[in-house]
Amino acid sequence: MKFATPRNRNCRAFTLAEVLAAMLFLAIVIPAAVEAMHLASLAGEVAARKAAATRVADRILNESLVTTNWSNGTQSGKTGEGALDFDWTLTTQAWPEDSAMEVVTAEVKFTAQGKDYSVKLNTLAAQPGATTMNLTK
Repeated sequence: MKFATPRNRNCRAFTLAEVLAAMLFLAIVIPAAVEAMHLASLAGEVAARKAAATRVADRILNESLVTTNWSNGTQSGKTGEGALDFDWTLTTQAWPEDSAMEVVTAEVKFTAQGKDYSVKLNTLAAQPGATTMNLTK
């Protein structure tokens, strides 16, 4: 029976230089990865709020067109979706292509990560009682 002695044993271990190099690599990579995850989280929150603001703007625009409230001039208010509150403004302006049409704009403002953002949705609407030009041939 042969016993392992210090001379004939294969010593497999990391050297001090390899361990220090690995620690240096981790000291550089880990903070960069954590910062990247933090930025991705912030971007995700802004995107989620922007999607909610777009749904609110679409709802306000559709409700105002159905009830023909859009022709009453500029309107504004505050509404919520879930736990989030949004400020909105509904404006109209003449469409230069046809005097019987109006551009109706719903703008929804919100704050995310301490910055102000807004979403605008536009559509065309015929003025109540106005005749529009015929675009079909």
